[in-house]
Amino acid sequence: MSAAEHSKHGGAVTMRDVAKAAGVSVATVSHVVNDKPGARIGDDARRRVQEAVAELGYRPNALAKTLSQGSSRFIGLVADAIATTPFAGQIIHGAQDEAWKHGYVLLVANTDGNAAAENDAIAMMLEHQVHGILYSTWYHREIVVPEALHQTDTVLVDCFADGSGLPAVVPDEEQGGRTATEELLAAGHRRIAFINTTTPSPAQSGRLAGYRAALEAAGIAFDESLVFPAAPEQEGGYATTPGIIGSHATAVFCHNDRVAMGLYDGLREHGLRIPDDVAVMGFDNQDVIAAHLRPPLSTVALPHYELGAAGVRILLGLDTAPGTHPHRIACPPVQRRSI
Repeated sequence: MSAAEHSKHGGAVTMRDVAKAAGVSVATVSHVVNDKPGARIGDDARRRVQEAVAELGYRPNALAKTLSQGSSRFIGLVADAIATTPFAGQIIHGAQDEAWKHGYVLLVANTDGNAAAENDAIAMMLEHQVHGILYSTWYHREIVVPEALHQTDTVLVDCFADGSGLPAVVPDEEQGGRTATEELLAAGHRRIAFINTTTPSPAQSGRLAGYRAALEAAGIAFDESLVFPAAPEQEGGYATTPGIIGSHATAVFCHNDRVAMGLYDGLREHGLRIPDDVAVMGFDNQDVIAAHLRPPLSTVALPHYELGAAGVRILLGLDTAPGTHPHRIACPPVQRRSI
């Protein structure tokens, strides 16, 4: 009887159906399907079970197998909002691809920052005896670790918790800021402004440190008057336009692509051309923005895909977790036509 024929008569194929077709006990089928070590099963009986499994299309109950063996091929990912943000969902993509590569399935819970939903999600994953949990935030920041995460192996992704003892994978903000500034220096610019966010964060301090380091390496003195605080959105970038023009900077490194988009608007209103009059460099590589501005925006990418993949590798012990410091992932430049 084919799997299709069987489904007409009794629904899902069970272990009992396989045992009947193979002429063996249910226990024998269980031993073969679960590849139980030490089980004494003759070659002929093993072959009959395998043929019946293939013929009937039997699929073992993964959850039952997990509960009986005390381990699973599941990895949990608990996120506050990354599934609904336009580019940070790449964390899920990277983690999913890496998990699948090593024979694991990713269980994803998007909690929208709701503490009760977060606790329920972690509890559900612990009940499923996941191999471990990735805990991720949609922007790089320090967090307070939910207590339940200490009940299983956990890796923090795009966030960190000093003193928690948990390994963390984060973007290298300082290297990214240095790379963005170096791109402008390589294009021949010496007077480079930086529009930084007003929001305290690793991105705010790290990108500024990278900007300063690149200037210092090029023998250019840091000029605080060339650093413009702005809200990290389009309106913030637009509002800095008069100051940028008055600074006589020939290039601007923007805290993110949305700020760069606002600066584009402001420069255009003042009759200035990009990059002929002012070069502009973004950060994030938010493709829906950067690739479609005119001219397309040169930027530095946040490595969300690699953050997710690296988190899985550390969880599985394939990469060595750093000691007390987060593991930093490089932010690569994306060259387009704005510099």
